[in-house]
Amino acid sequence: MTPSPSATWRDLDASLERAGFYPRLVADVVHDALDGREPLSHVAHLETHFERTEVHRHITVLVLTEDMLVITHVDDQQLDDAGERVTAQISTESVPVSQIRSVVLSYLYAQPQDYKPSDQTREVTLAIAWSGAQRLDIGPASCGDPQCDADHGFTGTVAQEDIVLRVSAEADGAQAVQNAKAFARALRKVNTASPVGGGYFAGPDVAPRRQPGFGARFTRAHHQR
Repeated sequence: MTPSPSATWRDLDASLERAGFYPRLVADVVHDALDGREPLSHVAHLETHFERTEVHRHITVLVLTEDMLVITHVDDQQLDDAGERVTAQISTESVPVSQIRSVVLSYLYAQPQDYKPSDQTREVTLAIAWSGAQRLDIGPASCGDPQCDADHGFTGTVAQEDIVLRVSAEADGAQAVQNAKAFARALRKVNTASPVGGGYFAGPDVAPRRQPGFGARFTRAHHQR
């Protein structure tokens, strides 16, 4: 007799159904990537992008277990004008929580001068780094004088990030923002408890400047580091 799925498995599958992006396909891939591990927390983030006359959708699913962070990314692509031929590109990555170097959670609040403890976070950005890859943002430096046209060289910032998710109440719903915050807390707890870890968690004072695409990080097949 096959055992019934746990509450955390049912919650994960329900999130994929609500996202509505090939839920059976995505669920099968996520289940396979977890390889029998019990999910502790998860985030399923669906995004839609418009490019001229085309609409592109993709979903990113982060699932945390006791020892792994499993990341699944699914894109679809329409191959003909009628939309009868569609392909799905799927990539998964399994990262031991002991290798996670930083978890950055930044917050956005509206009208901070009127803040009350009951106010909801308008937006959160979750950035996770594990490979040591860095992003360098460079721009012209200035002295602050709008009339000055002297060359002040360049200035820039360096940030570690392997994956960044931006979740807003306006686009994704208030509950999605709360879910992202809960996932970050669960990841921080597991990462800091790891005997090999040394993970680092930062709050809103260390915020990424932009949300990059997933690009090359999700063009490779599922593997475990």
